[in-house]
Amino acid sequence: MKVQRAIESKLSEAFQVHRLQVENESHMHSVPPDSETHFKVTLVSPDFEGCSRVKRHQQIYRVLAQELAGPVHALALHLYTPEEWQATGESVPASPGCLGGSRKDPAMAARQQGGKS
Repeated sequence: MKVQRAIESKLSEAFQVHRLQVENESHMHSVPPDSETHFKVTLVSPDFEGCSRVKRHQQIYRVLAQELAGPVHALALHLYTPEEWQATGESVPASPGCLGGSRKDPAMAARQQGGKS
């Protein structure tokens, strides 16, 4: 959980956080066990007031440049102002299933669907 903690720490330091949730979704993808390569970040901050979705993402990319240049392969971002967060009913969309390598690896696909290989 070294990468996950680094992401949490950097975002907490860079933004005024009303809510921060960093989820390691690597287990949902074709990577070795205990990987830290795929993350979903939900961040609610007044720092996003007046910023477009693109500008919000750019802010995150700057803060996490080191992680994105190294161990992090995928980063799903759900970025809200406090008002936007309330309007969502305080819920984050579910992440889609992996469409990458597991599609080509029948054994991995069976494991992800709960089957046996």
